[in-house]
Formats: sequence, structure tokens, C-alpha cells
Amino acid sequence: MQNIRNAALQACLASFILLSATPAVAQSPQPVVAPAAAGPEFLSRYDFHMAATALAIDDERFSWDSHFGGSFDVIDYVVGRLAVRADYEAVLGDELRPFDPNQGMYTLEGSFSARLRDSTELVGIFHHVSRHLSDRPKSFAIAWNEIGARIVHRVSVGTTTIDADLEGGRAVQHSSIDYRWLGEAHVLIRQPINDRLGVFALGSGQMIGVDEAVNHRGTQVGGLVEAGVRIAGRGAVLEVFAGFEERIDAYPIGDTSQHWGLAGFRLLSR
Repeated sequence: MQNIRNAALQACLASFILLSATPAVAQSPQPVVAPAAAGPEFLSRYDFHMAATALAIDDERFSWDSHFGGSFDVIDYVVGRLAVRADYEAVLGDELRPFDPNQGMYTLEGSFSARLRDSTELVGIFHHVSRHLSDRPKSFAIAWNEIGARIVHRVSVGTTTIDADLEGGRAVQHSSIDYRWLGEAHVLIRQPINDRLGVFALGSGQMIGVDEAVNHRGTQVGGLVEAGVRIAGRGAVLEVFAGFEERIDAYPIGDTSQHWGLAGFRLLSR
């Protein structure tokens, strides 16, 4: 049994290393497995997140990245759950003023799942993203809708938890972008030190297939890696982290990737 656990841990660590080496858009906290309710239950789960991240890059459009939002289960029907997620991301530069919010991105997602077992869920998703400029003129929409699927899995090795998810979908509607399909993978490793303190590391990778005839480019690849500490309070968790990101289409107007070092904090309800 110990050999099986060690093999599982090594496989997940290998996945983390591979994802981290892959040059994703910044993610709100990744989806994880939720235990089934004893019976059908309304509003069985709610998670909140808020984060601010300083970006190390020589470009006046990118100084800070911030997120806030949440997700909740509308109903847990025991064999699965119906859920909603919302996230707002604001990117700040110092182009017009010291703290200049130059873009915002709204993400809305509805999903339903089937529990394959206690540690695994298969999820159908409908995902909407719209991108906007702040204090800059923009008279056209930049947005897309995605229909796809996600598999979420958790492995526990002693006190270490490893959450992984893999998703993919097709852009069924899109405005002012060349996206055709999107794929993502995430691995999150958490290790508690005591009841209050723990450490974590995560890696994510993203691939976007495009219509090469629109902007004369091929498949886009991005990635994010973070590591940090977790400090648990009575009502929330504080994460302090540092890392590196390669972001696809970092600015709404244009089709150029950017990379930066990063350091920040995140407040979570879990």
C-alpha cells in the first residue's frame, strides 16, 4: 500500500513539474472534489476568494493583477451537484496614474457533475468570459462562450493532498478573438505543518487552438507556477505566494503573450 501511495505521489509531482515547465491565464482557485451530502441539499457549499498580485515586468500596462469572486453549489443531488462560479479580474498598470486599472475580465460558469467515486468528479461546464478596457475607448465586444467537460480528482498521501483537474471545451461563440478550442490542466499540492500553518505549490497549463487564418498564428500555450504558505484563521485562509506566469493574449487588444514574475496574497474561505 505504501508503494502505491508513493507511486501516486511521484506521478502527481511529475505532472506538477511538467505543467510548471509549460510556458495559463491567471486562475481563480481551481475546482476541487466536494464530499457528497447525506441527501439532496440546497446551497450545500460556498467558497470565496480575493487576491492581489504584484507583477515583475518592464511594461507599464502590467503592475498588479487582482481577483475576487466565489462559487457555490445550487443543489447537491448526492450523485453530483449543480454549481455556479463567478470571478472578476482587474489588471492595473502605471501608464496614466500610479494605480491605473486598464482592463477587466468577467468569468461566469455554470456546471453540473457526476461523482464517479468519493475522490473523482466528472463535470459538464458552460463557461463565459468577456474582456474590457478601463478608461480607454473600446466600441466592440471581446468575449467567448465555451462548452466543455472537466474531470476533478483528489489523492491523499498521509497528510498531503493533491488536487488535479483536466478540462477541455469548444468556443461555441466568440467575438473579436480567434479561439476555437481551449484546454487546461491544474495540479495543487498542499502540506499542512500544523493546525494553522501549511505550505502549497501549484502548476497550471493552458492550450488554445485558434483559427490560423484570422491572426496568422498557431496553437497558443501558457502556464503558471506558484509556491507559498497557508495561514488558517477561524473564518478564512491567507495564502502568501510567489511564482512565474506566461499569459496568453495578456492585453485584450492584440495577440501577444507576456511573462512575468509575481508575488502576492490570496484570501480564501477554504
